[in-house]
Amino acid sequence: MSMLPFDDRDGSIWLDGALVPWRDAKLHVLTHGLHYASAVFEGERCYGGRIFKMREHHERLHASAELMGFEIPWSAAEIDAASEEVLKANGIVDGYVRPIAWRGAEMMGVSAQHNKIHLAIAAWEWPAYFSPEARLQGIRMTEGMYRRPDPRTAPVHSKAAGLYMICTLSKHDAEGKGFNDALMLDWRGQIAEATGANIFLVQDGVIHTPTPDCFLDGITRRTVMDLARQRGYEIVERAIMPEEFGRTQEVFLTGTAVEVTPVREIALADAIYHFTPGEITVNLVHDYDALVQGKAATPATSAA
Repeated sequence: MSMLPFDDRDGSIWLDGALVPWRDAKLHVLTHGLHYASAVFEGERCYGGRIFKMREHHERLHASAELMGFEIPWSAAEIDAASEEVLKANGIVDGYVRPIAWRGAEMMGVSAQHNKIHLAIAAWEWPAYFSPEARLQGIRMTEGMYRRPDPRTAPVHSKAAGLYMICTLSKHDAEGKGFNDALMLDWRGQIAEATGANIFLVQDGVIHTPTPDCFLDGITRRTVMDLARQRGYEIVERAIMPEEFGRTQEVFLTGTAVEVTPVREIALADAIYHFTPGEITVNLVHDYDALVQGKAATPATSAA
C-alpha cells in the first residue's frame, strides 16, 4: 500500500452531495462520530472500473445506519452514482472505495438525536491486502487479544466504526508478534472471524464456517459460499471451537480486502496449528479472482 498520508493527497472526495478537493474534505473536532463512534462504513473493491457488488454494499450501509439509529439522506442508488463519480474524477480503475456516514457536530453528548447525518465517499488505488507471495504461501495468525461481543451488548450486525476498535488492537498485537492477522474468538470461546475477514475450515473435503450470529455475514463470504456450491462442495455453518483446528486440513479467509487468502498457521495459547492450501482453497481463490475480473472460472485444480 502507498505510504502517502490519507489527509494529504491529490484528487477529489464526494462529501454531502458534491465533489470537493481531497485536502478540503474535513470535519470539526467535536463531531459526534469521532467522539462516540456513531459512524458506519463500507469497504469496496473496484476491478476494471467496476465496483464489485456495489448495490449490496450500499444497501448494507443503509441497514447499518438503521441499526445505529439514523437514516442516510441519500438512497443506495444515489450512493451508487456518487461512487462511480468518485472513480471517474480520480481516474481509478483498480482500487478501493470507502463510503462512510456519521453524525455531525450539532449536539455533543451521548444523546445526539438532532445531529445532521453526513456522507463521504473516497477512492484510491489499492493493491492486494497481502502480497502475492504471502497470499499463495498462506498467512500466519495468532489469537486476538479481545473477543467478539455478545449480540446483547452491541449492534454486531452493523458495520459500525466502534466495533472495529478491538480489531485494531488485536491486529496491532498480532503484527507486533510477527503474525499477519489475529483470530477473533467470540464471548463463548467459539471461532468467529479474523480482524476484518470471515474464516472457513476444510475438514475431510467439507467446508465449515462459523454461524454469523455475532459478526458480519460478509458479502465476500456469501459470494465465496455460492462459488463453492457451484463446485459441488458441501458447506456447513455451525458453532466451531478452536480445538477443531487439530482435525482441519485447510483454512482460508474471505473479505473485500483479503479476497480469498489461505492460512498456513494459527498459533493459539495452547497449540500451534499448521495448514496447507489444498485443492478446495486453490479452486476458490481462482474462482473468486475470475469472478471479480469478469473471467471464466478455471476447471477443478489439484493443489499437489
